[in-house]
Amino acid sequence: MTGRATTLLTGRRERMERILDRTLEPPRAGADQPLPDETLQYLLSEAQDLYWNELEWENITDEEALDDGPVAELTFPGLLAYVRGLLLSEVMPDSPSPANPRPGVVEALLDFLAARVVELEDGLAAQTVADQERLRAELDMTSDVIDRVLYLYHGLTPMDIEQIEGAGAST
Repeated sequence: MTGRATTLLTGRRERMERILDRTLEPPRAGADQPLPDETLQYLLSEAQDLYWNELEWENITDEEALDDGPVAELTFPGLLAYVRGLLLSEVMPDSPSPANPRPGVVEALLDFLAARVVELEDGLAAQTVADQERLRAELDMTSDVIDRVLYLYHGLTPMDIEQIEGAGAST
């Protein structure tokens, strides 16, 4: 991950902490053995495939856009559900498998998404006006999905999210 991508994620977290006036803690990993690198890479590639597939579907259909543009929750429902599954910390008592959160995979996904934002920002200047519009929409959607993943990763409540988004609208 590049320095700009790291700075982007650090800045987002710091902004959320400042607005909420508390430190955001990362979730705990599952009780099982550390995740082997090949498993982490597999789970990350599945998340990346969801990102690319849902983004392409939005580019083809443009069906999830509202007046203000595409909405991350509508554009990336599969990716966000996958993230929730990776962070699952409680299961029903009769579940045959215990909860086994995988926050390391979500961190790797955040790194990927932040690097994608940097890549899109760099690509905007080199494109035609028509391509710039498409890249700008992709940049906005990817930036918004980073926030949604951070909300899930840090277990923010709907009130926390409302407070953060309300502060964003006023700045």
